[in-house]
Amino acid sequence: MGTLNEIAPVSSIRVYLLIEGRLLREALSRMFRKRSDLLVVGQSGRSEATPSQVCDTQCDVLVADSYQAEWLPASIALQNRRSVAIKAVLIGMDPAEQQFLNAVRCGVMGYLLPDASASDVVAAVRAVYRGEAVCPPQLCSTLFRLVAQTAKELPLQTSTSKPDLTLRQQQLVALVAKGLTNKEIASQLNLSEFTVRNHIHRILKQVDAGSRSQAVETIRAHGYSINA
Repeated sequence: MGTLNEIAPVSSIRVYLLIEGRLLREALSRMFRKRSDLLVVGQSGRSEATPSQVCDTQCDVLVADSYQAEWLPASIALQNRRSVAIKAVLIGMDPAEQQFLNAVRCGVMGYLLPDASASDVVAAVRAVYRGEAVCPPQLCSTLFRLVAQTAKELPLQTSTSKPDLTLRQQQLVALVAKGLTNKEIASQLNLSEFTVRNHIHRILKQVDAGSRSQAVETIRAHGYSINA
């Protein structure tokens, strides 16, 4: 792994090049050095570095020439168990829609196809550093279709899965939201603790929740007025 300890202007964008081909890697490095606002803080192939080492360079933008989930922002943050502000630009990518969507889910903000020019790469690095997203128009339309499809399906899911809670169940959930134990709820509603436990068990199954707090949040999301 090559790590460069150059003094950079305050406004420099710190870039790490994760490029397998040495020829391309060095060409990009030379090109970036000619831009006063870009600083290459490290460069390597995937076998020559680890995600942790890339994090240690404190780079702002990772430029990679292959789709490898473990090297993308979401996975890097998970592996290092810390907040990672690295933004990623993938270059020379296949226009396959599924790979593009997977990359977006992994935190990629720039996705360039093989026909992208050198100036396109520089522009993408600058854009993602500013918090913008960069991708070809045909793949941008994929995102629009996905959002439209999700919006179309959401009302149907909400209407068919809304729990039909009885008044007693709503009373129970309100007390659960206040943090009361089964014993305290039983005392307040003049019920046995066994009955309260059965009620809560049925409510969890009804809203498909794994915990009491999750059940409360799910029920609130469906429009029930539950005051903690």
